[in-house]
Amino acid sequence: MDWTVRELEVFVAAVDTGSFTDAALLLHVSQASVSRTVAALERALGDRVLRRVPRGCEPTAFGLQLLPHARRVLAEAGRFSEFVRSRHGLLRLGYAWSALGRHTAPLQRRWAREHPEVGLELVRFNSPTSGLAEGRCDVAIVRRPVDDRRYGSFVVGLERRLVAFASDDVLWSRRRQVTMAEIAGRTVVIDPRTGTTGSDLWQGAATLPTFVESTDVDSWLDAIAAGRGVGTTAQATADHHPRPGVTYRPIKDGPRIAVRLVWLRDARPAGLDELVHTVTELYATP
Repeated sequence: MDWTVRELEVFVAAVDTGSFTDAALLLHVSQASVSRTVAALERALGDRVLRRVPRGCEPTAFGLQLLPHARRVLAEAGRFSEFVRSRHGLLRLGYAWSALGRHTAPLQRRWAREHPEVGLELVRFNSPTSGLAEGRCDVAIVRRPVDDRRYGSFVVGLERRLVAFASDDVLWSRRRQVTMAEIAGRTVVIDPRTGTTGSDLWQGAATLPTFVESTDVDSWLDAIAAGRGVGTTAQATADHHPRPGVTYRPIKDGPRIAVRLVWLRDARPAGLDELVHTVTELYATP
């Protein structure tokens, strides 16, 4: 059954206008083209869909049954076409936890001002590639190394590593900063899929923390606020997710966290160079 969307479009136009002549005027084609297209649809479906009447045409019994299905197919085809058109004017930027922290809003405002022809849409998706591998975004903000064989990437900035703990923590509530060794003596809440904290941070240390797992930034914050552990994270998390009951403090000797923009090597999106340039400039601004 080899029918086409165009054939359905012509069929529906003929039904709506009541004649091949008016359908041709509506679609800006010849009457002969409408006749040929309807005949091709009938051959593909194996049944007549329209009959000629003195004043034009009308659907057959089969045509009446076909009509609502044809309208639904055309509506879906229209939405598909609109999606394809809009994708050329949209750059989707994925993130798993905290986008770009304090640079997020300045990026959105500057991008809208300097690139009005391309919309920038932020997409939150909790996966190791912030939705890139899943097709949810065109470029991703990632704070972990990626597979260079599949992904292109560029380090746009470095962020301080902070510790997060319950604001009423009896050990640290009055501390202005802590050390990695002190954190090693605590239970540490981590997101093993997308977070930046793992046992490698204490490689060679005499003591390793006890780890408990969370599933995303919200469950991570909930666990810390409840006093079930502490966490380490990038500065952007504190900017993007202030939480009552959770205090963020610098880690004196904590390694900096590289912020990367990542894209699929075989699908380099339009606007990528401009995005990399803008974000790099924002991170370079004190």
